Amino acid sequence: MIKYLSILSFLLLGFWVKAQLVADKNKLDWQGQVVGWTHYNPDNPYPVYFGARFIPQLNYEIDLGNSQRIDFEASANMVGDVGVHIPDSSDWSGKVSPYRIWGRYSSEQLEVRAGLQKINFGSASLLRPLMWFDQVDPRDPLQLTDGVWGGLMRYYFMNNANLWFWVLYGNNNVKGWEFVESNNRIPEFGGRFQMPVPLGEAAISYHHRVADSRDLVGVIPTYEKIPENRLGIDARFDKVVGFWFEGAWVNMAKNVGMFTNQVNLNLGLDYTFGFGNGLNVIAEHLLTSYDEQAFVFDNSVKMTALSLNYPIGMFDNLNTIVFYNWSDKQLYNFINWSKQYDSIILNIMGYWNPENYNMPIQANAENLFGGKGIQLMLVYNF
Repeated sequence: MIKYLSILSFLLLGFWVKAQLVADKNKLDWQGQVVGWTHYNPDNPYPVYFGARFIPQLNYEIDLGNSQRIDFEASANMVGDVGVHIPDSSDWSGKVSPYRIWGRYSSEQLEVRAGLQKINFGSASLLRPLMWFDQVDPRDPLQLTDGVWGGLMRYYFMNNANLWFWVLYGNNNVKGWEFVESNNRIPEFGGRFQMPVPLGEAAISYHHRVADSRDLVGVIPTYEKIPENRLGIDARFDKVVGFWFEGAWVNMAKNVGMFTNQVNLNLGLDYTFGFGNGLNVIAEHLLTSYDEQAFVFDNSVKMTALSLNYPIGMFDNLNTIVFYNWSDKQLYNFINWSKQYDSIILNIMGYWNPENYNMPIQANAENLFGGKGIQLMLVYNF
């Protein structure tokens, strides 16, 4: 609670600071996002939802000269919604939490960042095996995700290769594909090396953490400390079409049944057809499997994703994303028409999905993508 109150106080102080100081815009910047939406889904217990989100953000930069700088970012996520079942009931919810709080030193080839931050990487965009530290839903026009507490170092070599190291601490919520939460008293650590190859780039990633399954009594064997290692590889190439491979293997050092080993494999491609304003097509196929023994694929799920994106003029864009689960033969459909007016964006979204929602990605709770529905979202960036 102290952490949340501290960040809110800091953000409110930003209003006062900006009013009192006449500073270079490159040094002190106050910006943010206000979002409002209404949602109708007749399959939900509360068919009509109204919601709002406010993300204020304060940035401060110190120029050290010689292409070196220190900068800071602090933002909060304030969200609330109400579900209404006319005429007799309603359901209210809301939260206030820090969204990003970090400080960074950067130069031409080095970046060191510490605090609450977003860490993501990989070649895939729809069904991502390397979604280790975020939960970005490709259908979300805001691309929101909770951050992780930790430190990140990235070094960029002159040949465009780059090296990452990270240490995470104090994160007790599940992240990405995780089924078991971390033991938040034990640091997590890992790294990534990415290098150019003919026609593209390739990378290898590694992460180690200690999981804690004591909250899953009756689901899997319970342990306070379960060492876990992750190994990921990905590569992307461009030759007429863009195509990529991304895979990850997650191994727990103690036997927790079918969750002892997890394997995710993704193949994808994209191409922009030259008719009209250009139709961009992205297709990905994912194989994910949970097994007691590694690479036996006894409990596997296959899913295919297709994204079509077409710009209609300068300010309008039409995007549709379709997922097909080959295991239960279920189809997930989503379409979004987006129109931008300077700093205001209007999104009109529709979806037609199974009521028994079973996707290997996690959407924001307020999207309520199970069943059939429509959502209108108005976004103001200041």
